[in-house]
Amino acid sequence: MSVENDPAGKLPPLPAGVEAVLLPRAHDVGGFEVRRALPARGRQMVGPFIFFDQMGPGEFLSGRGLDVRPHPHIGLSTVTYLFEGAIQHKDSLGSDQPILPGDVNWMTAGRGIAHSERTAPALRTGGSRLFGIQSWVALPKAQEERAPDFAHHPASALPVLREPGLHLRLIAGEGWGARSPAGGQDGLFYADAVLSAGAALPLPDHHEERAAYVLEGSASVAGEAFDPGRMLVFRAGDRLALRAGPRGARLLLLGGAAMDGPRYLFWNFVSSSRERIEQAKADWKSGRFAKVPGDEQEFIPLPEERLRVRAGVQSPAAGSPTS
Repeated sequence: MSVENDPAGKLPPLPAGVEAVLLPRAHDVGGFEVRRALPARGRQMVGPFIFFDQMGPGEFLSGRGLDVRPHPHIGLSTVTYLFEGAIQHKDSLGSDQPILPGDVNWMTAGRGIAHSERTAPALRTGGSRLFGIQSWVALPKAQEERAPDFAHHPASALPVLREPGLHLRLIAGEGWGARSPAGGQDGLFYADAVLSAGAALPLPDHHEERAAYVLEGSASVAGEAFDPGRMLVFRAGDRLALRAGPRGARLLLLGGAAMDGPRYLFWNFVSSSRERIEQAKADWKSGRFAKVPGDEQEFIPLPEERLRVRAGVQSPAAGSPTS
């Protein structure tokens, strides 16, 4: 529903202030379906957000669960936020952290990290559900080779805004007069907002790039309603508000300052340098990334070398919920 997806101009025009509407694509990772809204054709990032995956909602049968084997990252931060279920995160720094609904898991890869994401054994005995969002935040060029880091923020540590018809949790960054402890770089915002039927939420207007993902219910902009599974990308500088439909709405709002240039993407690697991507590929293939303590027996191999790497294009995915 953007110009790129409608070259013949057959779709109705977008409402005032909306630059594009992105439709996610389905992928299977770790035995679970995810729907990826970013990167999209014609839109690589919104602020620093370069990947955005909806995981579920879905259910694992008894004895089964999410099994994303150890895999590498460079040049980004992974941000995991759940609505239902749990994920056991382990990484090469020695982190071993359960992620529960409302928590924020913020892992910064920098010059290189490996991690795994699995359903804990105790949750496999009777079946379990999983529903959440995992996103990637690209690092500024000056921070791409920083030391890797891991931070976990429980739901109780995140600021919450409550008004009639609105419950908003600031996942990361700054917005609506609040600041979250999560977020490894300035100039971004990321929020989870639940609106009652007819309630309105203004977008923060001091961020250069902004988007909203309709997770549940429906939301309207300038009188046009949008159903779940749409990411609305807004024009810079316009003062806009989202209004919930008759069933209410749950929205993920995100964005920030425009990045300092496009990024190359290959598999789980993000970088401003094509050569750095090639080095990361060689390092993983040769076993030079650090192992994940407690999850050292398995790993995801490097995808076929025939996959192309170029700025703004995501190669076929394999690996983590955002790989």
